[in-house]
Amino acid sequence: MVRARQHEMTRTPVDELSAFEVATRDLVGVALRSVDQLEISLPQFRLLLVLQERGTSTSTECAQALGVVGSTVTRLADRLDASGHLARGSEPTNRSIVTLKLTDRGRKLVRQVSTRRRRELSKVLDRLDPAERAACASVLRRFHDLLADDDADDLNRPIPL
Repeated sequence: MVRARQHEMTRTPVDELSAFEVATRDLVGVALRSVDQLEISLPQFRLLLVLQERGTSTSTECAQALGVVGSTVTRLADRLDASGHLARGSEPTNRSIVTLKLTDRGRKLVRQVSTRRRRELSKVLDRLDPAERAACASVLRRFHDLLADDDADDLNRPIPL
């Protein structure tokens, strides 16, 4: 109840909300262009990102991180294993648990995409006044922290893209 009242007192003006919606579309566009023309699909790349961030993980952990069912991860892993981007393994104590890890080829691909994203972002950010850029970065870090802290709403959970 207190949280609901706090939200009412600090309602976001429509123009500010609109600015964040536009920024969201812009940033998603950057993310999508960075994986354009890859030999793998966006869902496959998302799995590689999870493994880059978490290291060797079980299929179940990857499914939870991506917000998908286990069979989806199995299909993605099948293709990525065949293309040499990840390697399958199993837990030493329980061979029925499938583990996934990035290969050198998978790590290289994640690096290439990150480089493309940074290059595209830098083209715009380099044109901003340094003080504006620093203020924007500060607000975005705070925004991220607030999303990460809000466990009550699964919609706010960061999903790798």
